[in-house]
Amino acid sequence: MEISRETKKHLMQIIAFAIILYCGVQNLGAVVTAVRFVLSLLMPFMIGGAIAFVLNVPMKKIEKHLFPKNQKMTKLRRPVAYVLTLACVIGIIVLAVGVIFPELGNTVSLLAAQIPKAFDNLSKWLATIPEEYPALAPAIADLNIDWSSISKTAVDVVQSVGTGLFDSGVGFFSGIISGVTTFVVAFVFSIYVLLQKEKLGRQIRQIMYALLPDKVTEKFFEVVSLSGQIFSSFLSGQCLEAVILGTMFVIALSIFRMPYALLIGVTIAITALVPIFGAFIGCAVGALLIVMVDPIQALWFVVLFLVLQQVEGNLIYPHVVGSSVGLPSIWVLAAVTLGADLFGIGGILVFIPLCSVIYSLFRKFVKERLKERGIEIAETGTVVDKITAADDDKVE
Repeated sequence: MEISRETKKHLMQIIAFAIILYCGVQNLGAVVTAVRFVLSLLMPFMIGGAIAFVLNVPMKKIEKHLFPKNQKMTKLRRPVAYVLTLACVIGIIVLAVGVIFPELGNTVSLLAAQIPKAFDNLSKWLATIPEEYPALAPAIADLNIDWSSISKTAVDVVQSVGTGLFDSGVGFFSGIISGVTTFVVAFVFSIYVLLQKEKLGRQIRQIMYALLPDKVTEKFFEVVSLSGQIFSSFLSGQCLEAVILGTMFVIALSIFRMPYALLIGVTIAITALVPIFGAFIGCAVGALLIVMVDPIQALWFVVLFLVLQQVEGNLIYPHVVGSSVGLPSIWVLAAVTLGADLFGIGGILVFIPLCSVIYSLFRKFVKERLKERGIEIAETGTVVDKITAADDDKVE
């Protein structure tokens, strides 16, 4: 029995893949080193692509509303949209770094300075208890508290918490600009991608069609298009959710007459750009700001935060972000949990849109398979066989 040419070709491909895989496993250390080297070379372009993708989301919406009836300004539409988008991003960064963090630093410094005095007042108050409440005198005498040691420990804790909050808040920005050369190359590359995205897309499409079969290329661009739409919708939904949460806190803090309502609302809105867990950083910042004014109000602020966070996490976030990426609420929560467990905050940012892409592709595959088999599933869960129903009509 002769083996067809096509079969021989597939066999050769399988054998070649097996040989490459075997060699790779045998030289795993060298492979890992090579992969790291290639990634280090591509890292500026990967970062530039990520910057371009994020900036492209607001830039597209701004571009649509610029000079809609003036054809002479068409060529300036995209550069102006890019400049406005960049200005908005820089404004947010300046707001975070120039307003929030200095105020937080001042609060931590004041709190650290006030702690020794607070502990001194507490020790004096405890000293007066035996006179006012003689029954408690033996218990107070047995405490034998070293107030200076406790005060020093409390100051160290406050300073370390403040430093930790500051580091967590600026870690993202410092991570991007840690390598000046990498950042400059990435930024220049992102400008090229944004200003020449149609041309770049056409070149990639030409290369794909030249090297790969048409079906593979079409499927690839279908997945890329779906992924781009979902990731863009996710970023838009995340920003909308952050604005909603920040507005909720400004209104609630104003109603209860708590200090720093606007500053805390803006802080929580900015930190809420990190899904689910980012707002807790804003909570810690808000509590530190309020505790210098009124410690009791700081406790009530934490209670208020927990209430609003439950509302936001279980009702607003799954519906706003879930609907924006086409992912049901239950799967949004599952994606957040899985992403956080595996890769931390970065996993959360990636897993929601990634799960939405997989969900959309799998849903499309299931619908096509059901259509091929002539089966429809009713909302009640019952199976409706269309082919059988059509045959029954013919028989009647």
